[in-house]
Amino acid sequence: MSRITNDSETIQQAFSFALVNVLSGLLLLFGIAFNMIRLNPPLALVSLAVVPIMVVATLWFSGQARRAFRRTRLEMGSVNAELQESIAAVREVQAFNRADENIENFRAVNAANRDANIRAVAFTSALAPSLEALGYLALAIVAAVGGFALLGDQSLMGTTISLGLVITFLTYVQRFNQPIQQIAVLWTNLQSAVAGGERIFNLLDVEPAILDMPGAREMPSIQGAVEFQNVSAAYKVGVPVLDRVSFTAQPGQTIAIVGPTGAGKTTIINLIPRFYDVTGGTVMIDGLDVRYVTSESLRRQIGIVLQDTFLFSTTVMENIRFGRLDASDEEVIAAAKLAYADAFIDRLADGYQTVLGERGSGLSQGQRQLLAIARAALADPRILILDEATSSVDTRTERQIQKALERLLAGRTSFVIAHRLSTIRNASQVLVLDKGQIIERGTHSELLARKGFYYDLYMSQFRREEQLGLSSDDGRRSPHVPGAAQFASS
Repeated sequence: MSRITNDSETIQQAFSFALVNVLSGLLLLFGIAFNMIRLNPPLALVSLAVVPIMVVATLWFSGQARRAFRRTRLEMGSVNAELQESIAAVREVQAFNRADENIENFRAVNAANRDANIRAVAFTSALAPSLEALGYLALAIVAAVGGFALLGDQSLMGTTISLGLVITFLTYVQRFNQPIQQIAVLWTNLQSAVAGGERIFNLLDVEPAILDMPGAREMPSIQGAVEFQNVSAAYKVGVPVLDRVSFTAQPGQTIAIVGPTGAGKTTIINLIPRFYDVTGGTVMIDGLDVRYVTSESLRRQIGIVLQDTFLFSTTVMENIRFGRLDASDEEVIAAAKLAYADAFIDRLADGYQTVLGERGSGLSQGQRQLLAIARAALADPRILILDEATSSVDTRTERQIQKALERLLAGRTSFVIAHRLSTIRNASQVLVLDKGQIIERGTHSELLARKGFYYDLYMSQFRREEQLGLSSDDGRRSPHVPGAAQFASS
């Protein structure tokens, strides 16, 4: 974030101020140099003898300043990151009484930022007096050479030297040193912008992880058939997350995915909209390899509802409209009603025009989930990906979420990382994952009859839920039971 804000602002300020002053300084330098050469070339050569030393000094100081400014940019990024993290996690900081430790951490990164800035300022500040000293040296050289010429035969390398000429050159040298010092200092200060530019261009040069293949075609209207053919995937080379996974989902089917943490459930749902590429095998939608269609046309027809719903700092209406930006207000309201979100929206201070806080602060987890469902309903996708919420909602809201999901899933090909017994019961097919492989598949009843891995998971969690009558059919919540953590998202 600091690259976008601090670095870009530094570049803007440096160039808007420096370019004008550098250009005017260069014009003055060339004008003075031209006049000196025209009046007396040998004395002009003597007057400009110190200029190469000034250039070398400027290049050395600017090189040191660039490295120092590069460090200040990095340290400022650390300060911003520390601040952002502390503010975002303020509840956790207070809950675990970590305020003092966070303050100490901030003092440490701020001290590093201070030291880096002091070093950068030291180099930029030292340049001006150094150049000023060299300027006085140039004046002394001109005065000495001119004085000796006047005391002698009043000539220098065959040219006539007069007192007026020496005084004129002393004035020119004094005027000449001013723009040189100005340009040198500006050039050194410009290194801050150069350091910021390096960071910005490093960011711009990062290639997207997923690019459209050359000649990729538009994805036609999706019917909803999805097939995984011996799919393997890995986030790190040599560490497979999925290993030769194969299954088929027909249009309109609901596929429930269950398994312990790290089994690969989230990876499967990330491969369908091509957030990642497979390392082996093929993901097909309606017979087309997703790698050979454009990402925009593919993702436009896929809806995603995740547990961690991101809401923007804008109105409720615009947050729902994010699902389809050209939707009318009436369509947004209809989507909210389908998701059973209209009831709580109407109770808000300004209804659909209520401006939400950052990430939807002020709304409960369940209310945010209902808005996410409304957003997906507005998009009207043919394929729906859903990570069911499991906690932070009351019994009534959980019933509303379940009813909204049932409406949303109807008629669509759906992939659900399932946590509710009702979802698994109603699924067309249940995929049981463990260590990146599908170890069992079938309907809920078929898997129970086999008394395998799924049966053990069911008995450890869902059977307890069923016995307590806490499935979504009666709307009551399930307390924590052994094995529940196995169904967290991978």
